[in-house]
Amino acid sequence: MKLRKLSQLALASGIGLAVAATLTACQLITVDYLYLAGSADTSSGGAIQIFAVDSESGTPRTVDGSGTAPVDSGGANPVSLAVNGTYSDLYAANAGNDTVVHFTIAYNGSLTKSDSVTLSAPPVAVTVSPNGDDLFVVSGSATTAATLTEYALSSGKIGSVVTQEALTIPGYGSDIVIPTAIGVMENGAGVYATAYDQSAYNPGGTTTSSANPGWVFGFAIGSGGALTPTTDSPYQSGVKPSGIALDPANRFIYVTDYASNSLIGFGITSGTELNYLITGPYKTGNEPSSVTIDPRGKFIYVSNALDNTVSAFAIDLTTGVPSAAINSTGSTSNSTDTQPDAIVVEPSQGRYVYTANYLGNSISGFRLNPNTGTITQTQNAPYPSEKNPTAIVAVPHGNHPSQVTVQ
Repeated sequence: MKLRKLSQLALASGIGLAVAATLTACQLITVDYLYLAGSADTSSGGAIQIFAVDSESGTPRTVDGSGTAPVDSGGANPVSLAVNGTYSDLYAANAGNDTVVHFTIAYNGSLTKSDSVTLSAPPVAVTVSPNGDDLFVVSGSATTAATLTEYALSSGKIGSVVTQEALTIPGYGSDIVIPTAIGVMENGAGVYATAYDQSAYNPGGTTTSSANPGWVFGFAIGSGGALTPTTDSPYQSGVKPSGIALDPANRFIYVTDYASNSLIGFGITSGTELNYLITGPYKTGNEPSSVTIDPRGKFIYVSNALDNTVSAFAIDLTTGVPSAAINSTGSTSNSTDTQPDAIVVEPSQGRYVYTANYLGNSISGFRLNPNTGTITQTQNAPYPSEKNPTAIVAVPHGNHPSQVTVQ
């Protein structure tokens, strides 16, 4: 009888250890949080949805695993998100009520609204200086002037206006300029805004100008945040620039041209000046909507809104010239859900790429090969989201800071 009981105890102990080992092996480890801006049934109509990224599969899941209600973005039609360099603060630009709202980010990824600022025109895009001292906002529409506004930040809170720069085309001061994107150098030396001249490029409408349509406006950032136009700024940049990405080593800038289905490259010289990469532009999919660079500075990823694809490129680190990364199927494109409008590479490990799919109401996920830059879909992608997502950013989980080395 005793021997039988001992055998039963041993069997029970063995089963318990096996179950424990299985649970440990299957434990989900969060390495990053994704923040997705879109529409939902909030008081303002704008929302930020929070997802936790699993380290092994790259699968994003809502933070409680069962569909947590999104955070109110503070205004309708959120169009852009940005985080500071320490990943402690997030900023949401809401075109519906002309606001930029500041949220603090907790260790568990949750957001708490802190403060906000109201602009005189709809914001289009936002970014934060790497040292966290300044917030840059481009705003404007067909009926309001295009401007770049710099706000002082204090412990993440939005302060007073430092300076404001008009985005106008030399020789065409009365043209309607529509800003589209903004980016800041990793070393904080310069900030760059993309825009197009609607008076010169207006599909389905009337054009009244002979100006080049697409532009990049460059500004050197000086003491106290003072902005000075870089030499020869603004720079011609295709027809309708839609996105901008700066490499983390402050060597190159890449701009997507929505109208020409291409990627335009610039080298950064004399600290902040831009020179065209003469081998460009480089072919993308149809209607490229946004662009990002992986944290190592080796690869470029472009979301193509019309094709429902992502184009991948490897960067020649000496010349900056991108070459298409061909995946295992022999293709240079990778399928997403419908109309990817924004794209990001998670910063903790630089292993996963995500797109916000506006008409798909979803996130598409990809695993990144750090040697070749090719990407493959993550398991069970795409992942459902709130309605019409327009922007996506990622932050490392508190105990998983960025482990990526810039090359």
